[in-house]
Amino acid sequence: MIPLGSCTMKLNAAAEMMPVSWPEIANLHPFAPASHSAGYRAMIGELEGWLSEITGFDAVSLQPNAGSQGEYAGLLAIRAYHRARGEGHRTVCLIPSSAHGTNPASAAMAGMSVVVVRCLEDGNIDMDDMRAKANEHSKNLAALMFTYPSTHGVYEEGARHLCALIHEHGGQVYFDGANLNALVALARPADIGADVCHMNLHKTFCIPHGGGGPGIGPIGVKAHLQPYLPGHVTEGSAHAVSAAPFGSASILPITWMYIRMMGAAGLKQATETAIISANYVATRLAPHFPLLYKGRHDRIAHECILDTRVLKDSAGISVDDVAKRLIDYGFHAPTMSFPVAGTLMVEPTE
Repeated sequence: MIPLGSCTMKLNAAAEMMPVSWPEIANLHPFAPASHSAGYRAMIGELEGWLSEITGFDAVSLQPNAGSQGEYAGLLAIRAYHRARGEGHRTVCLIPSSAHGTNPASAAMAGMSVVVVRCLEDGNIDMDDMRAKANEHSKNLAALMFTYPSTHGVYEEGARHLCALIHEHGGQVYFDGANLNALVALARPADIGADVCHMNLHKTFCIPHGGGGPGIGPIGVKAHLQPYLPGHVTEGSAHAVSAAPFGSASILPITWMYIRMMGAAGLKQATETAIISANYVATRLAPHFPLLYKGRHDRIAHECILDTRVLKDSAGISVDDVAKRLIDYGFHAPTMSFPVAGTLMVEPTE
């Protein structure tokens, strides 16, 4: 087990990996004529359809090469949508303080002004502050970016109300799908109320993290944003976020194989097992390491944050010491000091 929190380190089965080395896949040029790549294009079309079904969105673009690039592409689509409606002045992006660090960076790159929304002591978004910020910036509100389950590892019960609030003020909802491994086959971002969402194929859908990547962060959108998905020069469009029309297309067969072999029942079982595994770890460790955040029913989603600061206060033992001692015993250390300094974030996956 590699329990890196917020990373979703899953099993990369040999059956999924083998086709990547086949010359029919490995040696196909990104700009090969359509007549030379009919099978590959059929696979891509099928994968787009599966991802649309899993997330509930009307269209999917596989072009973004990372989750952060998916964020950028999704926010560009939102900006283009507002401009097309004569509301180019909508440039304010609300982002909770619990968000992934890439969220404000992507918003800034897309030409938006970031307004931070507070979180409560229990880790949930402060809805009173959210309402106040939405009212204050109503005329210029472009979007809300939020992660569900949250970066704190809990399901926020007000997600639907959050989406409805932003829509009331004319904004769009960007759903950060970094934690989709706690949702697949149980709930769909589009049904919750999101307008656009990125999916990390290198997390939820089994593409390896080894060597630092490669990542793939396709985005799904509702129908009204579909015209603003990334295009490519080969299609007569100048709007692209990747040099190749389908991003890192050579590793898409890994995700295709994973979904094809798992099926709907297998995907649901994987999600449920990931949630159970995380709660098992949290329950076993709770007497020794307090959980920093829990849901209303004292349960978590797919990952937990263990507060090791009590050891620092009582015995001078730091989070670094705990991580190094785990390595001494052959355990891969969890994520350290993210999203809260002095803590360990554990995500066992399924």
